[in-house]
Amino acid sequence: MARWSVRDRGATPAVSPVTDHRVDVEDAEGVRLIAFARPEARNAFDLPMYRAVTRALEGAVGDESIGAVVLTGRGSAFTAGQDLHEMAALATGTADPDAASGFPGLLEVLQTCPVPLLAAVNGVGMGLGFTLLAHLDLVLIDETARLKAPFAEMGVPPEAGSSLLLPQLMGWQQASLALLASEWIDADRAVASGIALRSVPAGTVLDETLALARRIAAFPHRATREIKRLMTAGRVDAVVAARSREESAFAALFADPAANPGDGLAASLEPGRGA
Repeated sequence: MARWSVRDRGATPAVSPVTDHRVDVEDAEGVRLIAFARPEARNAFDLPMYRAVTRALEGAVGDESIGAVVLTGRGSAFTAGQDLHEMAALATGTADPDAASGFPGLLEVLQTCPVPLLAAVNGVGMGLGFTLLAHLDLVLIDETARLKAPFAEMGVPPEAGSSLLLPQLMGWQQASLALLASEWIDADRAVASGIALRSVPAGTVLDETLALARRIAAFPHRATREIKRLMTAGRVDAVVAARSREESAFAALFADPAANPGDGLAASLEPGRGA
């Protein structure tokens, strides 16, 4: 098994080098495991995390020995989505100029990735931890895991093309419940609504997902990549258009002082105010 992390300077990075430890990558039997490794923040995505995961995915695309990719999280969460400290800085215009580049960079790779993508949802998935699943090919979920799209309660638009993909995947009613009511979705509902292929006993989701990934990776990689390319070809333009609408809605929200959630979010994250 080959193992490396974003600390490894030996590999040539596909994006700017990242020194923070944000992701663990393991290659074995034609499968690349990408594990979100920021458990102290419930694997929330900040700019280094976006860049690290994007680099690992781009590396898989460029490596013909990789026949499948599995995404999972270290610790008790799959991922809590966008780092709220960074989101508050973006909303208030105080973020580093490059901070906004991480999210679209990751989405561009996800929506065009020819390698079969699987997820082992091992715990809570919030925000991007939910919406990125709509870009994957196969999702297994721990029976104790839960998903949530908290956009309505946060006062922000949906993201990652989820305004298009979730209704297509889940059906209008279930997607409306997820997006408009910000309800928690347990493992059984995730399977029933089409977000996940199946729920598995607690603690087994990574092993089960790796086994499925190895089955896929055992077939000729050229064939599986071409099959996926043909399956996704019809939706790429629609996803790009949906993301453009969502990003325009975010820009309009952040430009409106009366509606911008940034100051309130920043205040809620101050020491002593909770996070």
